[in-house]
Amino acid sequence: MAAPLLTLKDVTLGFGGRPLFSGVELTIARGDRIALVGRNGSGKSTLLRVAAGLIEPDAGSRMLRQGASVAYLPQEPDMSGQGRVHDYVVGGLPPDLAAEPHRAAPLIDALSLDGSRDAAGLSGGEARRAALARALVCDPDILLLDEPTNHLDLRAIEWLEARLGGGRIALVMVSHDRAILERVTNATLWLDRGRLLRLDEGYAAFEAWSETILEREAVETAKLDKLIARETAWSHEGITARRRRNQGRLRRLHELRAERARRSVPTGRARMLPAEAGLTGRRVIEADGIAKRLGGRTVIEEFSTRILRGDRVGIIGPNGAGKTTLLRLLVGDMTPDSGRVTLGTNIAMVYLDQAREALDPGRTPWQVLCPDGGDQVMVGNRPRHVVSYLRDFLFAEQQVRSPVESLSGGERNRLLLARALARPSNLLALDEPTNDLDMDTLDLLQELLADYSGTVLLVSHDRDFLDRIVTSTIVIEDDGTVAEYAGGYTDYLRQRPRTARRGPSAGPVPPAAGATATALPRRRLGYKQQRTLERLPGRIAELESTITGLEKELADPDLYGRDRAAFDRLAEQLADARVALAAAEDEWLALEALREQFEADR
Repeated sequence: MAAPLLTLKDVTLGFGGRPLFSGVELTIARGDRIALVGRNGSGKSTLLRVAAGLIEPDAGSRMLRQGASVAYLPQEPDMSGQGRVHDYVVGGLPPDLAAEPHRAAPLIDALSLDGSRDAAGLSGGEARRAALARALVCDPDILLLDEPTNHLDLRAIEWLEARLGGGRIALVMVSHDRAILERVTNATLWLDRGRLLRLDEGYAAFEAWSETILEREAVETAKLDKLIARETAWSHEGITARRRRNQGRLRRLHELRAERARRSVPTGRARMLPAEAGLTGRRVIEADGIAKRLGGRTVIEEFSTRILRGDRVGIIGPNGAGKTTLLRLLVGDMTPDSGRVTLGTNIAMVYLDQAREALDPGRTPWQVLCPDGGDQVMVGNRPRHVVSYLRDFLFAEQQVRSPVESLSGGERNRLLLARALARPSNLLALDEPTNDLDMDTLDLLQELLADYSGTVLLVSHDRDFLDRIVTSTIVIEDDGTVAEYAGGYTDYLRQRPRTARRGPSAGPVPPAAGATATALPRRRLGYKQQRTLERLPGRIAELESTITGLEKELADPDLYGRDRAAFDRLAEQLADARVALAAAEDEWLALEALREQFEADR
């Protein structure tokens, strides 16, 4: 194993009361690409700050190898007094690279930033992207990233994924984006109930591993409970007569009870049960030729769609392309410049925007849910005690009376969900609902949307979330053109035409297989179809060979430092080749199935 770059030994930290975590042991070596996972509030961000040297632990030690550099991306960067964006990014360069400010330009461009803007005037998402550019510009030995994909569009996420996946940098990343964790990481840290456990496999193996641990703990706890019950029963039988003779056994009983009290149990899962209104009509939204210009730029151009009851529609596109604008147009919150939007009957909508401005930082969660006072919150038409309702969303009783400003980003998002889901609805319009949520809450939100009998409109950059939830995907390009595709994000990649602009993802894609295979009702394959079917195996083999070669080149640990442009070019080519391979395989399967059907009908 490579010598560690950074070591945390027996680290304990708490902010009054029970420690947030204790006895933490962590080593980070070159080549480590680690996913740090755990519940919101478990201490992931705090542990990253300890590793970055920004917080001193209560006990234990932090050792950084001499000469090793660390860059840290905070979840909520402070941009006050930072000057221009370009200067802020360049400020991340170490003294030996201070004479190379040109390093900042490619990062500023890739993250869709304006280097001449005042950093203090950036939105939360822009500030996050600027801080990410600052962390990357110094080419550190260790990169500590807290939710790096929040507020990135799909193009930027795939760029970041390629950059992190093949570099020499050691990496620890907190993220709710399953796709990037599964594709980038080779080890997993689980911060759970104050302890840190390590799995020397990437995030893809985490769920099975964590379930095994929880099942084993449940068995051990059940055994301990039985032992306590048996010893307690013994202590009640003739204890007065045997008091002196059995003081040791009584002490053992007290020790068992103390051990059981210390033993943490897994935190309950959030219970998200939306208050549903009556059914809408079958047609919920119909848009006919809508267009919108903002600031002299065409944001939406001539788009039509029909959304029916029960549909789950995803909206994707680059940052600034107009996703939120389209969402507001579809739900009637904004008027199109031309065309019309018709809403169906009996619609009760809940709109959850991506900003958190609606939460007064000085108010408590109790006051957010009961703005007129009292202790009851109406969930649909049924009153619930506010503490009981917030407990369903994993809030501890002391948090209910703490100011919103003391909550983490994920906890604030859960509070917004709690408020939104208390209102009766049959149409949910959700703008980036997954930002800052932990994996467990994401899973519950997915289950909620899957079981929801109403209609869902969803703006998101989370590819895995889109693939699991949506029935169709609306894609907005930079030039305002809009198209709709059946299925989720992966389905969109396979269907989009070869001539599609470089939008939310990279690379050209061959035409959709279904259009080729089913265009004409023949009783045999046409000449072009037959030729395509014969050539596709060779094409597939060629793409597989190309992918193998590109992966081998990107595996060179020195490539990124030696030739960054070549690394970026190869990573882009690899993404293109993978998408093209998936499309070629789908086309071959469709044509082969059609050929077999024709032969069976003869």
